[in-house]
Amino acid sequence: MDDTTRNRGQFRYVTPVPPDAATGRVADVYRQLADDFGMARMAVFLTLSPAPEVLAATWALLRETLLAGDVPRTGKEVVALGVSLANRCPFCVAAHTTLLHATGDHRLAETVAAGGVPDDPGHARLLAWAKDRGPAPFPAEHAPEYVGTALTFHFVNRIASALLTENLLPGNLQRSRLVRSVGGRAMSRTVRRRLPGGAALPLIADLGGRPEPGWARRRPAGVAYAALRTVAGDGGDLLSVEARDAVAGAVAAWDGEHPLMGGARLDGLLAGLPPADRPAARLALLTALAPYRVTDADVAAWRGSGSGGDAALVRIIAYGAILATEWAESVIIAGLPPTGYAGGGRRSERGQTYSRSSGSSSPNFGR
Repeated sequence: MDDTTRNRGQFRYVTPVPPDAATGRVADVYRQLADDFGMARMAVFLTLSPAPEVLAATWALLRETLLAGDVPRTGKEVVALGVSLANRCPFCVAAHTTLLHATGDHRLAETVAAGGVPDDPGHARLLAWAKDRGPAPFPAEHAPEYVGTALTFHFVNRIASALLTENLLPGNLQRSRLVRSVGGRAMSRTVRRRLPGGAALPLIADLGGRPEPGWARRRPAGVAYAALRTVAGDGGDLLSVEARDAVAGAVAAWDGEHPLMGGARLDGLLAGLPPADRPAARLALLTALAPYRVTDADVAAWRGSGSGGDAALVRIIAYGAILATEWAESVIIAGLPPTGYAGGGRRSERGQTYSRSSGSSSPNFGR
């Protein structure tokens, strides 16, 4: 394997900024991550570190949805695990199984991870909603945390699948139920803490943001999501206008299913682009529709075009991830209570309308 496709433990293609060498915004995120999540080295955030704005906005969204707020953490972990299962992200499935163990509900953790239905009807409804969509099984006032958590992991799943290996722990130790349980117990005190909202917002205060979504009800989650949409969407500037339009159009027309194996269909979506534009467009589109299919060859082709280093790679991957996350948002809000969100599909600043695809009446994000 050459230097264009580096495999360094958990990290497939990016050399992270080490915590002891971090400065500025990256150091600030790492510090808050250690304080609030209880882990100084989380692979998903390390792999985003070459792009500090994307790192900060991703962390802010996760903190202000999954970690902070009044909704029980167990229910939000069920949502995070359900989304991760639907998106076929083994790394995130293992992580949230362990975090469910940390909430103290060990049976629930292993039941969901094994594809079963929780005994508790409320958890069963949350899991079904996270995996398959439909009417929201919670009141509108809980949307900032439940919807925010779901969207966080539609984005994070794609980052993890594209840029990390499946190994949450060395030697795939996360496959052991005992290891997951023990790991969860070690994190239980931190996971069961109740964190105040808004503490991550100073990290993104200078990033600006697109309009806050109605589902967030003017909570910190909305500020964080708006910032992530902005900085991740700006990664599209690394594609040509034609490539950006092709990728955004393909995502808007997506039916939510996992694409069939083989690249002929995807190649067809990009066939009209000049050859020089295709490597970046392919990375972004793969990240949106099937991030687990990003290969060494895809990254090598992009790097071989002289398009940039790790920061540019992270930004292109983030662009594909946010397109898919916005698509998921348009489906999610269709099932919210009337007071949970004003309006249906919306038009992004790049001119593409995201709405429920006519090709699938009940998108399941490809289970």
